[in-house]
Amino acid sequence: MQMQQDGQRLRAASPVNENPTMNRFTPRLLVLAVAAAIAAPAHAEIALDVIFGSEVSLEGLMQADGNWFDNDVADLNGDSINGKDSEFEMRRSEVILKGKGTTFDWTLGYDGKADKFLDVNVKWKLGSNALTFGQFKQPNSLEELTSTRHNDFISKAMVTNLFGIARRTGIGYSDDAGDWGYSVSYFGRELTRNLAQGQGFGGRFYYAPMRETGNILHFGISAVDYDTDADTQRWRVRPDADLATVRLLDTGNITNADRNRTYGLEGLWVGGPFKVQGEYMRGRTKRTDNTTAPDFEGDSWYLYGVWNLTGETWSYKGGLPSTPLPENPETGMWQLGLRYDKTNLNDGAILGGEGDNITAGVNWYWRSNFKFAVNYVAATSTRRGVNDDPNIVEARAQFYW
Repeated sequence: MQMQQDGQRLRAASPVNENPTMNRFTPRLLVLAVAAAIAAPAHAEIALDVIFGSEVSLEGLMQADGNWFDNDVADLNGDSINGKDSEFEMRRSEVILKGKGTTFDWTLGYDGKADKFLDVNVKWKLGSNALTFGQFKQPNSLEELTSTRHNDFISKAMVTNLFGIARRTGIGYSDDAGDWGYSVSYFGRELTRNLAQGQGFGGRFYYAPMRETGNILHFGISAVDYDTDADTQRWRVRPDADLATVRLLDTGNITNADRNRTYGLEGLWVGGPFKVQGEYMRGRTKRTDNTTAPDFEGDSWYLYGVWNLTGETWSYKGGLPSTPLPENPETGMWQLGLRYDKTNLNDGAILGGEGDNITAGVNWYWRSNFKFAVNYVAATSTRRGVNDDPNIVEARAQFYW
């Protein structure tokens, strides 16, 4: 099994076009959505109608990325047909219909670039509690649960790409008491055919002793446990570059694999225009017979800081931070970010390698619908005695509503 970990997010770079009708329909819908968003006043969504008491709205996200590689050993852009050390690609083309009612909310999302379903679910609201049925993000990874349109860096950290479960079909129950909350779920495969599989369950608990806008302190723990697919597991990750075709850290296929279990710790602090965020996860692959081949364990973590140069700050809801709109739409909101993340996939005879990356980034949120980002990544890795230390420049243009 070429597992879901890193592949869940990177399948957007290698779509499986199984539905030609949907592929023809999606670009037309995107064109109409963009035209509507530009014509309407700037805001986060487009209100469409009220149907059976449900307020229906349209949201969307389009991202175009460019990566420039200064290779060391491996050719990070080895599949390039032009022979250049660069890659340009549409990263996401998401269209999402949402309905909001008194008792029930529903979501129907599709990514035309990756040719896959996003959130497709119904939420039954029971006061501060909620039951969710369908496909939704599973309760692990603070960075994965945060909206992709507001990720602080172009590529999610290695720990998120390795151990984040992302979206699966299932049933979930959650409670948000304001300063604390939890969510639990039982899940199966992804809704789109031939993507991630493996039944399992997970849970996340968070506590926020401070949660006022501009003054936030958050702690969280999480755990997921799920079946491997076809008794094989493979942990691998790119060097914080979504368009790279090579994973510098890679365990190869771990055979006789039975279940995966991941524990996570997370923390967040916001003080005015400053945010500090970090996560640690440790994953274990349990084998069917560990007397002949022992279980595998690996871990990864990141720590980063973001500074809003223009003075905006973050709010907090449901155990997640919310990125603000620019206070001055004409000049926009400027951010500086710095991240360090580290991964160790060596355990016994399995030498997946060790690596750490430093990422420096600049984000510019212009008006209410545009974001432009530039990142520089200095990667360091060692696998099976080979050192590979490339440098990468990344850029992203984003339109969302």
